[in-house]
Amino acid sequence: MNNQPMNNSSGNDHAGVEVQVRWQSRREPLRPLGLAAHGNVARQLAQRLMKLSDETLVQLRGVAAPGLLVIIGEEKALPWVDGVIYLGRDERAPSLLLPTTLEPVIPLPLVERALLGQSNERPPLAVLPDELLIVPVGSARAVARETLISWVEAA
Repeated sequence: MNNQPMNNSSGNDHAGVEVQVRWQSRREPLRPLGLAAHGNVARQLAQRLMKLSDETLVQLRGVAAPGLLVIIGEEKALPWVDGVIYLGRDERAPSLLLPTTLEPVIPLPLVERALLGQSNERPPLAVLPDELLIVPVGSARAVARETLISWVEAA
C-alpha cells in the first residue's frame, strides 16, 4: 500500500514536485466494482463481511492493511456499510478504481499516467483521495472468513 502524494514523474526539471489534485462531484456516478474502508468503518466492514454467506463471500476479492480494507466484486455481492467508499472504473483511466461519486478536476488520463508512473505495483490501483492513499489491488485474493477474523483480532 502506498501513501504517496502525486508527483510529476516525467523526468523533466520538475520531477519529484508534489502536485495537489482537487476532486469534484461527478455528474454521473460510476458503477460500483469495489469498496474501501478505513479505521472504524473498516472494522465494521469486516464484521459485515463475516456475516455473508459462503456463496457471496466467494465472489469477493480483497486486500488488507492495518486499519484498511479494499474489497472488489460485482455490485450485487458488495455489502452495504455506512461510511465505505464505493469504487468504480472510468473508461478514461481503466487502471484506476476511483470513488464512484468523485473525479479529479484535472484530466483523468493525466492522473492515471502520474499514478502508474509512481507505482511499481500491478494495476488496478484504488484511489482514496480523502485518505491520501493509493492502494494496489492487482494482487487481491479471495476473501476468506478466517483471514477476516485474524484481521479483526489484530486491529
